[in-house]
Amino acid sequence: MIALEAVAVRYGPVTALAGVGEQVTAGEWLTIIGPNGAGKSTLLRCIAHLAQHDGKITIAGQPIAGLSRRQLARLVAYVPQAPVLPPEMTVSDYVLLGRTPHIGYLRMETTADRRICGELLDRLGLAAMMGRMLPTLSGGEAQRLVLARALAQQAPVLLLDEPTSALDLGRRVEALELIDGARRERSLTVVSAVHDLTLAGQFADRLLL
Repeated sequence: MIALEAVAVRYGPVTALAGVGEQVTAGEWLTIIGPNGAGKSTLLRCIAHLAQHDGKITIAGQPIAGLSRRQLARLVAYVPQAPVLPPEMTVSDYVLLGRTPHIGYLRMETTADRRICGELLDRLGLAAMMGRMLPTLSGGEAQRLVLARALAQQAPVLLLDEPTSALDLGRRVEALELIDGARRERSLTVVSAVHDLTLAGQFADRLLL
């Protein structure tokens, strides 16, 4: 599903990634571990085509360098470590953005789109907050919402950068179980960066240091 060939990132004299090569199969959960500054977030941003890099990255056999943003959004959903939420948007409208790659130009979301989003908000404990404005959310609520939007994309690849860092243990396990359920139901490929090695070992198929 994902193939990395000699992926390298340099910022002037600083090497952030040095010749990473890796294969991630469909339905696999790969967790990247390591200290701060080891390049975990940089590698995820490269796969999401958000960071310039040397080398080659392909997803489902397609080089990401040749994909449009819309094509890439149908393949990859990305949860950044510190997402920026638009202040003048409600919870329900924000999660519906995850359906954008599947909605034609100048078309509205369907009942099915709203059902998908509503079910995700319910599973993540956010159903009662659908009408709330984003700036009123706590850090943990916002983190769950960003995850809901990413899952609403229903892309075959999900990239997670510390997706549960603001959640308590119970919510953290709930969120990861939801991701794992989606992985098993539709062979979702997950690549995550986490600090919690206990949870990483519980859900990941492999660890990459």
